[in-house]
Amino acid sequence: MTDGLEFARDGDVARLRIARPHKKNAITHGMWAAIPGLVAEVERDPGVKVLLLTGAGEDFSAGADISEFGELRSSAEGAASYDKVVDGAVRALSGLRKPTVAMIRGNCIGGGCQISVACDFRFAAEGARFGITPAKLGIVYDFPSTKQLVSLIGPAHARYFLLSGQLIDSARAREIGLVNDVFAADELEESTTDFVRTLCARSQSSIRGMNRIIEKILAGQENADAEVDEIRFGALHDEDYAEGVSAFLNRRPPNFTHR
Repeated sequence: MTDGLEFARDGDVARLRIARPHKKNAITHGMWAAIPGLVAEVERDPGVKVLLLTGAGEDFSAGADISEFGELRSSAEGAASYDKVVDGAVRALSGLRKPTVAMIRGNCIGGGCQISVACDFRFAAEGARFGITPAKLGIVYDFPSTKQLVSLIGPAHARYFLLSGQLIDSARAREIGLVNDVFAADELEESTTDFVRTLCARSQSSIRGMNRIIEKILAGQENADAEVDEIRFGALHDEDYAEGVSAFLNRRPPNFTHR
């Protein structure tokens, strides 16, 4: 395992924890590079239904480890190579068909916020802080992550984030749609876990199919295509569909077993 990342499976849930609390969970180049492989492992494992991302200690992540920039981003070529690794991590997370949930405490800034935006859901503790700060470093934020941010919170709020580099609190983050919900610090773990259990109880074929369709919409597709038709009509022949209808008609909870 790469230093600074902890990865474990807990039943239906895979947990990826950013674990450099002495550095506010700053993300190193090696950590960025390791994320796609871990995501691929989640995708391959038929027993995993949800990927939960957290941070060790008091923070989610204060961003990329800027102490590496002098060596790794000192030239245009170095910066392009570094950005390619970051982009690979972001694309891996956003392209995962299984749901991804970020559970956020403390600082969620820069690259940490970038990772959270790449997830499907974000739940935060009261007092968490959010910001994306390229304008403080003379960096232009990359296109895929900018598009994700604009799609999530709209262009006006995205401009505020990116152009000012100002931080916002968890209440404001919820107001603008950056996070799905905010909980008291001592309730965050239980509330997030309850939602993860809900995802695990749903039809996984439905979840993955709908995640793929949402991905295509965010990529700019406006109409159904052959892949969308295959996803939708294929679901009608899936055992989850038969179980869901039977459960509804018999007024019982469904027991989806198809992975």
